Amino acid sequence: MKIELLQPKPFDLVSDTILLAGNAVAFEGTLSISVTEGHDEITSFTMVGGTSIQQFQGRIEIPTDAAFQLNRLFVTVSDDTAGGGESPPPMVTVPVFYGPGILPDYLGYREYDVRRGDTLAALAQRFYGDGGQFGVIQAANAHIIEDPNRIFPGQLLRIPVAG
Repeated sequence: MKIELLQPKPFDLVSDTILLAGNAVAFEGTLSISVTEGHDEITSFTMVGGTSIQQFQGRIEIPTDAAFQLNRLFVTVSDDTAGGGESPPPMVTVPVFYGPGILPDYLGYREYDVRRGDTLAALAQRFYGDGGQFGVIQAANAHIIEDPNRIFPGQLLRIPVAG
């Protein structure tokens, strides 16, 4: 049995509602969903029909009182009911960035194409009115920005937006 998670993709920037989509076969038609960062875990489930590979969609809501301490989460979809003695059960885990853990009142993000002469501090000044907020942009793009002093023309950055 196999689970293919198409959404979210690795390193997506997610909100309090995480939408899931993919293809799977589930023994009893139920897929378990968990979201964790090692300190807290939120769980849910979604349904998938049939004994052949079927598309599934689901969602998991992150409550406002979630005790996440990190802005990097792991979304896991598994078939805990799988028969046949498989150990561990079929599962897939995808790392994502948690927008509300990066920027309070996170609503989403805009994309920005880095131009020659741009710096994270200048972008933070432009979008947040405070060059010291460059860490917000760096955290939302940690998969492509290793050093906050080095961004390159042509990089497509996600600029988190608050409400």
